[in-house]
Amino acid sequence: MRFGIFIPQGWRHDLVDIEPKDQWATMKALAQAADAGPWESLWVYDHFHTVPVPTEEATHEAWTLMSAFAASTSRIRLGQMCTCMSYRNPAYLAKVAATVDIISGGRTEMGIGAGWYEHEWRAYGYGFPEVKERLGRLREGVEIMHQAWTTGSATLNGTYYQVDGAIVRPLPLQEGGIPIWVAGGGEKVTLRIAARYAQYTNFAGTPVEFDAKSALLKAHCDDLGTDFGAITRSANYNTVIGTTEAEVQDRITALTDRITPFIGADRAEAFRRQNLGPEALAVGTPEQLVERLTDMKKRGMTYAIHNFPESAYDRSGVELFEREVIPALA
Repeated sequence: MRFGIFIPQGWRHDLVDIEPKDQWATMKALAQAADAGPWESLWVYDHFHTVPVPTEEATHEAWTLMSAFAASTSRIRLGQMCTCMSYRNPAYLAKVAATVDIISGGRTEMGIGAGWYEHEWRAYGYGFPEVKERLGRLREGVEIMHQAWTTGSATLNGTYYQVDGAIVRPLPLQEGGIPIWVAGGGEKVTLRIAARYAQYTNFAGTPVEFDAKSALLKAHCDDLGTDFGAITRSANYNTVIGTTEAEVQDRITALTDRITPFIGADRAEAFRRQNLGPEALAVGTPEQLVERLTDMKKRGMTYAIHNFPESAYDRSGVELFEREVIPALA
């Protein structure tokens, strides 16, 4: 199994109580620690407003961070989970990503999806199109990026995007272009886009949902004549790990207490239940996590990306995961 780690950027209220002037230093230090560790990749989210409710707390922009991490790390791969296609013109986005790939020495990944966070869409003046249009934009945008990174230019007279000989030079350093991760489990459109273009997918990480999405992805691959086995299937996990179950609960309580002043007790409790409750696969002791991830590996999930919500304040959970979980599965 391969492993990625999210770097706190504020989106999940994971930089609260850290002064804005100190936040980049915190993120950079975590990125450089991951770069020196066993992680294959680091990740950020492409969002502008915090969750589970928009607040005035920091949310740092994903592609700016990609460039900064490209210049301040040397080995680890760099991804976003996931870039919203409609937030940037896809030809421009292809150019930005190619530049980041050059800066990083060929370490960039492109996580891409249709987008869902209505509040930030409307607040930034993007409207909030129906699902059909958002998925149509995703499909056309991926085609533009594929052309740009393989030929150096892109032309498409689409329903949503029109580009005419958009030059994207220099090409990314990676042969065949930047790897595309299509994120989301939409059964009719998103998974079909993944079957056609993606080297990686990212969808639900629970056993039942993962099995169902995998079966649908395979059906689309069979229909399109693409190789299902060549697509790496990944999932994201909110991760709280402790040497004992009591320690795990103490960490969850500390996390809940930290965000409560910013989002309120009711929302903090809902966040805890939804993200860190008994059903959370990556919440537990090292032995429990190894057992659950081993089961997911048997189901075909061979790339796990972990968000440690306490890592900006306490790296001990990350270090425990590095010592006892990764070696058992890598």
